[in-house]
Amino acid sequence: MIITYIGHSCFKIQDKTGSEGVTVVTDPFDKKIGLKAPNFEADIVTVSHDHYDHNNVGAIRGNPFIIDTAGEYDKKDVAVQGIDSYHDAKEGAERGKNIIYRIDIDDISVAHLGDLGHILNTKQLERLEGTDILLIPVGGKYTIDAKKAAEVVGQIEPRIVIPMHYNVKGLKVDGLDGVDKFVKEIGLKPTYEDKLKISKKDLPQEDTELVILQI
Repeated sequence: MIITYIGHSCFKIQDKTGSEGVTVVTDPFDKKIGLKAPNFEADIVTVSHDHYDHNNVGAIRGNPFIIDTAGEYDKKDVAVQGIDSYHDAKEGAERGKNIIYRIDIDDISVAHLGDLGHILNTKQLERLEGTDILLIPVGGKYTIDAKKAAEVVGQIEPRIVIPMHYNVKGLKVDGLDGVDKFVKEIGLKPTYEDKLKISKKDLPQEDTELVILQI
């Protein structure tokens, strides 16, 4: 599997390279956020909520299968489970709903939390049990902040944590913290990578690892 961070909450997840591979894209954003918008082919696109910095499905080439509602989906041997959650800590009263996606691809379970705004409940945790790689927002303001993100990591106990939705150079989304706050809060020494290339057998077996992907 190859995971590439496009920026904000957008990742390209590939089960392998080449023409036979399957590509999943999460939360494609519009260039208005200040970063280069995604512009490549994909087979599956997931959208956590209907905001311009997460729903720019028109930027993705090809004829992708769009998933923007909770439920269970199976496409090209990729199992996707959309789990209802909220964009804030007041059951959606401030910012509405959010969809968490569990994506099982290449024998690895990846959870993308979207713009999660709260600690997970028992039902959500049950659906995320066995998550290998966790893509989690850490920048605060519109999502959980560094402290709550560290708490959610403790709830899920993934093998690998990859932070997202934090302040980076060029981003025009105001008020987000940088990733350093989360690094300090979670207390793990990060590994910095351009892309994460990993197989099931290479996943860490004991301690959770923190990987920060460069844009």
